[in-house]
Amino acid sequence: MTSSFLTNRQRDELNASILQYIAASGLKASHEALRYELGIQGGGFDDDVSNYDGLLEKKWTSVVRLQKKIMDLESQVASLQTELDILPSSSKKVADPANWLPRTCRYTLLGHRQPVTSIAFHPVFSVLASGSEDTMIKIWDWELGDLERTLKGHTKGVLDLDFGGRPGEELLVSCSSDLTIKLWDSNDEYKNIRTLKGHDHTVSSVKFFPDGDRIVSGSRDKTLRIWAVKTGYCLRTVVGHSDWIKAVVPSLDGELLLSVGADHTARVADVSTGDCRLTVTAHDHVIECCAVAPAASYTYIAALTESKRTPPLSSGFEYFATGSRDRTLKIWDSRGNLILTLEGHDNWVRSVAFHPGGKFLISIADDKTIRCWDLTQGGRCIRTIENAHDHFLSALKWAPSIIGNVPSRISGTKMNGNGHANGGSNISDGRLIRCVVATASVHLDIKVWTS
Repeated sequence: MTSSFLTNRQRDELNASILQYIAASGLKASHEALRYELGIQGGGFDDDVSNYDGLLEKKWTSVVRLQKKIMDLESQVASLQTELDILPSSSKKVADPANWLPRTCRYTLLGHRQPVTSIAFHPVFSVLASGSEDTMIKIWDWELGDLERTLKGHTKGVLDLDFGGRPGEELLVSCSSDLTIKLWDSNDEYKNIRTLKGHDHTVSSVKFFPDGDRIVSGSRDKTLRIWAVKTGYCLRTVVGHSDWIKAVVPSLDGELLLSVGADHTARVADVSTGDCRLTVTAHDHVIECCAVAPAASYTYIAALTESKRTPPLSSGFEYFATGSRDRTLKIWDSRGNLILTLEGHDNWVRSVAFHPGGKFLISIADDKTIRCWDLTQGGRCIRTIENAHDHFLSALKWAPSIIGNVPSRISGTKMNGNGHANGGSNISDGRLIRCVVATASVHLDIKVWTS
């Protein structure tokens, strides 16, 4: 017998369908000959294949319909390609990912019952997680706008989320007002694999270290804690803040921790010792958010300083930004020198993010706006999206850049519809910028902004 692409079950179903068709056509001799060739002995034919009545005809007509549909689609593609070829060259330009800024809301995701507090993008797949005061975490497909699942485990509001872990072993971490941190396995239906306890008050912020083996948390108990992902043990407790820690983020190399809080200060601590490297009284009110500048921004920020000397791109911590209830954003260097103050928001600044291409800073606030600041123009606000949500904005995240050689079926690098860079890269380590931003609101919704 010649090799077949069918499985044993598929082959048996095909044989039974053919036998049924021959019997229904009254071809008794052919029917018996085929039964003999197939080694089917004894028993009545009607009992053997009664479940396959008409199956062969249905399959055949389905194939014909699919062939016609394929031909129609190929004709449409050819027609559209002809139209595209005759367009002026200026009409075919794709926006440079390094200059892309959010403008259009692609999806509004609804499902939470109380204010949404946090969002996080999966590092590889088109997955977005959201946390809410309703104690639940929801997992969405941001390319389709579909809700995939709801995670329950926390007993009070979820305040922060982050994806991390080693490649292929990605985890989701969450923290809550219930004083706990939970790890969820994204490769095993988001099973809660570990719960970390140790903080004495609300856990406000949680982030993975770049190595994926550790996480850091910040709490209303005024401490930072560093945890081992594999064991759940607390490796170190870092003290220094005199009030509620609102946000914490590791440096790009994982050697330092930047934290901000209700004590109006930004602190930089050494991960290995817990010692304070820098304390800056950064604002006149509670500092809600902070972000470490990526290496791609060093050139643009350095141009705003007196020395104008660009730091080495290999450095993991040169500049950072803070956002406060005093309605301002500030950009600092690693020695605590204020470089720039950005004014324009009319209410508390809630979240800030650097553009992966390095030229811009993006912020959201309780004034319901998204603001885009151009570092090449002295920090001028070049875009304001008014009424981005119907109520206060609570969270902002830029989709992480992807490794350039990830297969397109995983990374989505095919572009034109999924927000990814069209083959080009503006990041020195060979990553591709994804033109996707997500924002969340106390109005219970999440919005996905793409090109």
